[in-house]
Amino acid sequence: MLRQLNCVSRGILATGCTSTLFRSNRHQSCSIAVGQEVKEALLSHQPVVALESTIITHGMPYPQNLETAIKVEDIIRKEGAVPATIAIIKGQVHAGITCEQLHFLAAKKDPCIKTSRRDFPYVLAKGISGGTTVSGTMIIAHKMNIPIFVTGGIGGVHRGGENTLDISADLTELGRTPVTVVSAGVKSILDIGKTLEYLETQGVCVTVLGSDPKFPDFFTRDSGYTAPYHVESPALAALMMQKRAELDINSGMLIAVPIPQRYEIEGQQIKNAIEQAVKEAESAVRGRDVTPYILQRILEITGGQSLKSNIALIENNAKIGAQIAVEYAKLTSPSSYKPPGYFPSNELKASEARGKPVVIGGSIVDFVATVKEPEIKVCL
Repeated sequence: MLRQLNCVSRGILATGCTSTLFRSNRHQSCSIAVGQEVKEALLSHQPVVALESTIITHGMPYPQNLETAIKVEDIIRKEGAVPATIAIIKGQVHAGITCEQLHFLAAKKDPCIKTSRRDFPYVLAKGISGGTTVSGTMIIAHKMNIPIFVTGGIGGVHRGGENTLDISADLTELGRTPVTVVSAGVKSILDIGKTLEYLETQGVCVTVLGSDPKFPDFFTRDSGYTAPYHVESPALAALMMQKRAELDINSGMLIAVPIPQRYEIEGQQIKNAIEQAVKEAESAVRGRDVTPYILQRILEITGGQSLKSNIALIENNAKIGAQIAVEYAKLTSPSSYKPPGYFPSNELKASEARGKPVVIGGSIVDFVATVKEPEIKVCL
């Protein structure tokens, strides 16, 4: 049923979810399979929003991960942009995946690695699957010239990171890859203050989308820290993107969007859950397994409330991210931008167009001149 809903909601046939290979100009051997919908949007300069796949492969249990992935893509389409979920499937990088591929990732039947910058060579060489993290998704989005990417929350400096040096690759990627990341701030399980300091060191412009600069931390709207800046609308956020691009600043931007108020978890409740989960993780896991472990324990401790909040903030981020992408397209490609509902992939509209006659013609006029005088005099 989920598969049928997915295909119907996209307005395209499952057989139409095809991919074509995009080859980097720099390295001809490195190819990315581009979904047909994404390819058409990029060629026609329509707004495209990149999505990570770690949320599907490691961030949520089944079937909520699949339902959320479908819902997020639909939200982006309704706002007038095209979603490009980025993932690695059996050694092939994809930008825009099919209905079947979404199900494949969500079911987690095959080994699937959290894929950051460092992991691409191994995952691709072994021909295995991977869910791209924030940093991994940013790399592919930049190669595909997709300027904006939506996620739940970025990684950061872990608590005690000044001693362990446990710092997410998301932060250094934001410092060197010019992609705008829309998230609900930084995950609550991290050291928010040190993360903001690290982003400043990396030259990352951090802005809150809202009426004040209170920086959100995933489950709550106010982490107790403030961002350097805030903007009141998606249009202003898009203008910031344009100005960054005009100066060719080779670092990313972080647009922090507070979780909708009705889904915010009471501060002390989530604080207690995080403290317990972090303490348990210290003796249970290491490295890339820490964040998934802590989020799972928080889910269990809060009785499922954290998952509801997680889903709500991701959906909200998708809506805001798509709105920013549309505004950016209006600024950078005003003559090419088409309003919501116009996409070549829409099979219904395409079939309607094929049923109408199209007339292509032109006018050609020939002039024949005869000179009557025996000679032509030129007057200087």
